[in-house]
Amino acid sequence: MADARDAAPERAQYWVVPVVRGVLALVPAAVITFSPNHSPAFGLTVFGSWAVVSGLATGALGLRTTRDRVIRSLFAVGATVTVAAGLLALTVPASLALFTYLVSVWAAITGALELYAGLRARGRTPIARDWITAGAFTAVLALVFLLFPIDAVTAVGLLGAYLVLLGVLLVIGGFSSKWAAAQPAHAGDAAGSERS
Repeated sequence: MADARDAAPERAQYWVVPVVRGVLALVPAAVITFSPNHSPAFGLTVFGSWAVVSGLATGALGLRTTRDRVIRSLFAVGATVTVAAGLLALTVPASLALFTYLVSVWAAITGALELYAGLRARGRTPIARDWITAGAFTAVLALVFLLFPIDAVTAVGLLGAYLVLLGVLLVIGGFSSKWAAAQPAHAGDAAGSERS
């Protein structure tokens, strides 16, 4: 009987979570890309709307499709932080300082949580690589917003670029996970025996 630590931390249906999360990231990315308005108020509205919807949707899906209690807890905290950041973005008076601070704090917390989840699951699931990449990428966004003096146009543009890259990464990772799980377990063995 396999050790519980060796079991994959996610259920077979987990591939839906990154796909939904990726699609939800691509929507505000498109809104930012095609809008001439890159003001802090616009950035907060787009970020806030995306964060509330994404946090609720992926949080609920993640709780249903994750087995590992620690990873499930990390994702629940990340979803809660995301929704809270979204609600703040939608309700507080807009300013560039608030926009950059809110996005950087959100990105630092959720990036660290996802990075830790990926490192914890390494060797147990291929999805861990996507968690590590997305977590590191989100943490880099936090550092850019914290360390570099950026104007409103650049800040909103960087958020849009982050959402595009994250969305593409997650959609590809989710479908790759689904297709890998659909492959028969003996397909690799059959290919190996034909070569010998």
